[in-house]
Amino acid sequence: MIQIYHNPRCGKSRNCLAFVEQTNQEFEIIPYLTETPTFEELKSLLKKLNLEPLELVRTKEKIWIENYKGKSLSNDQIIEAMIDNPILIERPIVIKDEKAIIGRDLDKVASFLK
Repeated sequence: MIQIYHNPRCGKSRNCLAFVEQTNQEFEIIPYLTETPTFEELKSLLKKLNLEPLELVRTKEKIWIENYKGKSLSNDQIIEAMIDNPILIERPIVIKDEKAIIGRDLDKVASFLK
């Protein structure tokens, strides 16, 4: 089953969700802002995305700039920052089986879901 880390206030996330709905595939919405992923869930997600923790952070968010930018943080500390402030997690994320992508580009989402 497909899973989507979704933020309903984000236009890219809403577009991605609408696209997935049109594929008629079974999916689950993960409202990560209210149901924050655990440390292990984020580590697993990063592995599926094949990304380092910093690559999943929205570094232009005010919270990141004011609290973390310019600091020397370990990968675990970056993951903890995303758990403490889930708004920092890039979105939307589409997961299928053991792979995941950041679904901002609908053409890539289409290829990924084939």
